[in-house]
Amino acid sequence: MAPYMRLRQICLVAPQLAPVIADIADIMGLAVCYRDGNVAKYGLENALLPVDTILLEVVAPFKEGTTAGRFIEKSGGRGGYMAIFCCNDPDERGRNANALGVRTANVIDHAPYHGVQLHPRDCRAAFIEFNHTEGSDDILGPYPPAGPDWHKFIRKDVTQALTSVEIQSPDPQGLAEHWGKLIGVAPSGDVELKLTNATFRFVKGASEIMSALEFQVTDVAQVLHAAKAKGLAVAGNEFLLSGVTFRLAA
Repeated sequence: MAPYMRLRQICLVAPQLAPVIADIADIMGLAVCYRDGNVAKYGLENALLPVDTILLEVVAPFKEGTTAGRFIEKSGGRGGYMAIFCCNDPDERGRNANALGVRTANVIDHAPYHGVQLHPRDCRAAFIEFNHTEGSDDILGPYPPAGPDWHKFIRKDVTQALTSVEIQSPDPQGLAEHWGKLIGVAPSGDVELKLTNATFRFVKGASEIMSALEFQVTDVAQVLHAAKAKGLAVAGNEFLLSGVTFRLAA
């Protein structure tokens, strides 16, 4: 199997799920493909929306004492929760991370899916997960966390792609190098990690957070109008939703 590393999913966290999912779906023209009952054991509920072949997930705690709940309290609700990558060798990626002093937080084994989550404190800025689904190296193939028919819910009339992820740090170059070692991609221009289907850009900021998602859309003005209609604060070509800046480009 040829080695590969792709962005598979971005996970955001919200105090309540329903309003955030409704806002994302309505503003960005996306459809919910799945709600995963497996996350209930972590005290969470979720929903996933495909943005082309990258999944945007929102999780929300429904009881006290969840990791996601603590994340909201600690961060004031600012910042994305997880960057999830599909690859051919999640266990090897996990061992590589451990050798770099990054702990494994959780291993998920729901055959044919196998995932290794790294500790957010060691990753810095957000959780990193590496996963692999047996027999689905095709980007449109089975991906159990998104349900049996996720690709049938891809909508492209408003939003075409999630193109890049912005991560803030007081030391963007250091964090880019750290994530580069974990993901196995050397930084270009010091502060960018280019994957085949998305770019991670590291920028100067007061704290370490996944700060923005950039989307390619058919009509920037139309999406901004939809965000305003939902009562969101729009500035330039962006608005804040579920703790991250949604930044738009045509």
